[in-house]
Amino acid sequence: MVDLSKRPFYLSEEKIRWVEDTISSMTFDEKVGQLFINLTLRRDPQYITELCEKYHIGGVRWQGGRLEEVYEQNRLFQEKSKVPVLIAANCEAGGNGAVGEGTMVATGAACAASTTTQTIRDMARVGGREAATVGCNWTFAPVCDVVSNWRNTIVNTRAYGNDPDQIIELSKAYMEEMKAEGLACAAKHFPGDGSEERDQHLIMGCNDLTTEEWDASYGKVYQALIDADLPSIMVGHICQPAYTRYFNPGIEDKDIKPATLQPELLQNLLREKMGFNGLLVTDASHMAGLTAGASRADVVPGVIAAGCDMLLFFNDPDEDIAYMKAGIADGRISEERLSDALHRILGLKAMLGLDQLVFPDKESLSVVGCAEHHEAAARAADESITLVKDTQHVLPLDPSKKRVLLYYVESAPVSLADGPDKGKQIMIEELEAAGFTVTAPKDYYELEMEGASPFNRFRMMAHHSMEEFKKNYDLVLVVLAMQGYAQANNVRVTYSVGHSSEIPWSVHEIPTIGISLNYTNHLYDVPMLKTFINAYAPKKEYIHALVEKLTGKSPFKGQANELVWCGRWETRL
Repeated sequence: MVDLSKRPFYLSEEKIRWVEDTISSMTFDEKVGQLFINLTLRRDPQYITELCEKYHIGGVRWQGGRLEEVYEQNRLFQEKSKVPVLIAANCEAGGNGAVGEGTMVATGAACAASTTTQTIRDMARVGGREAATVGCNWTFAPVCDVVSNWRNTIVNTRAYGNDPDQIIELSKAYMEEMKAEGLACAAKHFPGDGSEERDQHLIMGCNDLTTEEWDASYGKVYQALIDADLPSIMVGHICQPAYTRYFNPGIEDKDIKPATLQPELLQNLLREKMGFNGLLVTDASHMAGLTAGASRADVVPGVIAAGCDMLLFFNDPDEDIAYMKAGIADGRISEERLSDALHRILGLKAMLGLDQLVFPDKESLSVVGCAEHHEAAARAADESITLVKDTQHVLPLDPSKKRVLLYYVESAPVSLADGPDKGKQIMIEELEAAGFTVTAPKDYYELEMEGASPFNRFRMMAHHSMEEFKKNYDLVLVVLAMQGYAQANNVRVTYSVGHSSEIPWSVHEIPTIGISLNYTNHLYDVPMLKTFINAYAPKKEYIHALVEKLTGKSPFKGQANELVWCGRWETRL
């Protein structure tokens, strides 16, 4: 039985009574519904009412939406639910994880590069405040993965680096600020991403550390957070063979499963060895890291049977609920396992005060994207932007040399209808405001937006006369704005066409500077760039601070870790 009076819930007798009375009053259908978290893409009242009154969902996470419509969506979820719902957002970098108008303050990598914990405290406080004002009560963060593999781009910018002690310090600070804003944290992605390079959206991840290595890294982090009253953990679709075999020595390779389906990791390791009493939620159930492990009919009840308490996202609500009921009926999910899950779900709700729910006033929406929060983003940018190297000693820039050729290298847009990358225009505007004359050639995607043509590819291969080039420009900026999500197992520098003029060809002609607006590991693909900066975000505050630092008006304060060198000697030159 779950003891809700102990860590991390610490419920009073009155709140425990509410949990027990609520569970005892539930129908079987209502109990089953509590195990599911819906991914909300539609916001019409009829749809929300059906989710609450027909499926009795236990939680919500939404995608997209503007400020007022998200507020009304969440208000309606609570109004229509017999038992208040957990409402989650991915506040990994600030309020932008909750709503489009929210403030992006700092990525995990930026927080780690800062030499002050004020950056992560600002990020968490702003994120928590903006999320809470739209009715959110649960954040799927901190991302406490230990990034030991430089090739990993899944959590490269989202996590806090490779030092377990720093990860513990920053994760605790995040938890404290979120708790003060009324949100529960779900640390992720147990048993740990960052040690390999693959994306669990596409394949089952594999944390291949020995038990001793895991204990000294991921285990150290999770144990510290558990001891600091972490209320919930998101379980990744990542296997951990060493600990699985430690608890089940005879297990065959074919039976190694992601943690979401592996009781050895959830029950033996997390619950028993590490003493975690909080709620376990799966990562998204449509990820191939889970779906490739078993049929949907087995996955749905299988994650609860293995030890998870909630399943993140329906595939088809009627079908998934039928699968869950079948798992209860045939004993895969025992009565005790179902009871434990319900007690943790309701226990978390009571801990958050949902037993006496008061939805936020609409007037509080004015805090989202307010000037104070953007000031926090500006501080974070100033503290985090990192000069990785300047072996050509070109910084600060000579104020008399103002003619800049800007290559803005971006990932392919989802659709050409999206229009040009907003970060490129911000970069041009900030450079021009600082007095530079900027020439920014269109990339292949921009050319195609203006008019699709097979000749656009060849336009991207145009060559310069070297002597004319040196007469016309003083500086080249190669800005890397690569993005990636559930598309490639890792994201590398990718030019818009083969043999593109975007490739850094100018390094021995005139000073050339490389800048990353996202990933921290790009030097592997552009080691020829002798000056390189990690600037962490294609946002106005970050690009403004970047230009201030390029021109010597502000010092570089961020500190890089060893992963930026990608294990190569030539990246340091």
